[in-house]
Amino acid sequence: MASTTNYKLDFTTFYNVINNELKSTPTTRTATNPSTLAPLPAVPVSTQADVDAAVSAAKAAFPAWSATPVEERVALLNKFADAIQENFNEFVGLLAAEGKPPSAAGWELQFTITHLKRTTSLRLEEEVVEENDEKIVKVRYTPLGVGVGIVPWNFPVLLGAGKLGPALLAGNTFIWKPSPYTPNTGLKLAELGAKIFPPGVFQALSGEENLGPMLTAHPDVRKISFTGSTPTGKRVMAACAPTLKRLTLELGGNDAAIVCDDVDLDKVVPKVALSAFNNGGQVCMDIKRLLVHEKIYDAFLAKLVETVKTFKWGGSDDTEGAFFPPVQNKMQFDKVKDMFAQIEKQGWKAATGGAVEAEAGEKKGYYFQPTIIDNPSDESRIVQEEPFGPILPVQKWSGEEEVIKRANNSDMGLGASVWSNDLERAERIARRLEAGSVWINNHLDLSPMVPFGGYKSSGIGSDWGIIGLKGWCNVQSLSVPKA
Repeated sequence: MASTTNYKLDFTTFYNVINNELKSTPTTRTATNPSTLAPLPAVPVSTQADVDAAVSAAKAAFPAWSATPVEERVALLNKFADAIQENFNEFVGLLAAEGKPPSAAGWELQFTITHLKRTTSLRLEEEVVEENDEKIVKVRYTPLGVGVGIVPWNFPVLLGAGKLGPALLAGNTFIWKPSPYTPNTGLKLAELGAKIFPPGVFQALSGEENLGPMLTAHPDVRKISFTGSTPTGKRVMAACAPTLKRLTLELGGNDAAIVCDDVDLDKVVPKVALSAFNNGGQVCMDIKRLLVHEKIYDAFLAKLVETVKTFKWGGSDDTEGAFFPPVQNKMQFDKVKDMFAQIEKQGWKAATGGAVEAEAGEKKGYYFQPTIIDNPSDESRIVQEEPFGPILPVQKWSGEEEVIKRANNSDMGLGASVWSNDLERAERIARRLEAGSVWINNHLDLSPMVPFGGYKSSGIGSDWGIIGLKGWCNVQSLSVPKA
């Protein structure tokens, strides 16, 4: 195992990490800082040969790594988390350049460190499922082999680490495939990992859009863990079918929040506003549909508009405490721009916002004014589709049965929330919502100990927690006769 204790990194050059070696490629590419539109440092464009080399190294490392005592694996994961802390400011600067204000980047980095450390407390114990005079039957959880994490661009450090930690803890080897829009942080984390983990245990490859398919098709990869859009998730699932790979899919959401008529507006509105516009609306579990009881609708909407107007938006160079970022990339910017164009085309009423700031010349990057649409119809695009940007529909409701039906009227089912001072009423509603994570008087209350996954088209399987950890394992029933 690596003996070096110097964990400081050079953040100016970026390489693939294959078998603990830094590898360049003949062709490189650059991502873009969405707040300045400046290019980021160049990164490799991986080929099939690079994929084969990484998978071969991961496969070769698996027997020894899976046989390593769990407490030794835990010690290395904790050392890795500490090494991220040692490079904290540099990682914050790099993550900010990939798409968010430094304060938001710092939050993601700190949660990542916490996530890794808390994940190491999880253990997969053997379970006795049957015992009699003749035998004892146990269920064991054994590692799969080579795992691949296909990491999204909205939280390129946290969501990658949420795959890496459980995979390595369970005894698998892991290849990190960052998004082409945010490749730099993932590569640098793997470079840091090469100072800590044995060769082949933690690797990273960057590339173009064809890199994911090369990894999903590889016969020696045993699991794909993918976070991203539902259409891409379907393609990943199809690509895994010929080799019967295990897979976890955490896909899109169109989360509904139901606000009852008994809430304290001063307490609830700020929480709801943050949960809707967190990361500029670019969170799979952000509130995407806000259903407010008609008795308090006007007062709630007015206070929501007032609150959203206080939010500070900024980019990588912001030093004034901004927390809310631009849209991360041109592809998503164009999608959100098309949704904003529907305000005029469909005659929606914007309670606040409605403009593309980049076109108005107020900011250089991929910015929109945070926008609230006042009571659009259930059939409107802003209600039916997940915009993944800073635009939120707010609608009225009157009856409990009606609002439950409307909240469930989506092919998505990732998260949902209910807001009420009557906890019995709130739980009664919450238990009928078709979503993988449901909160009462909160939203986006995430923990490394709690699994998250989706109903319906929001995914298959779960990440995080003991359930997520089991997803990185085979299940073995072991029947042992008694002497």
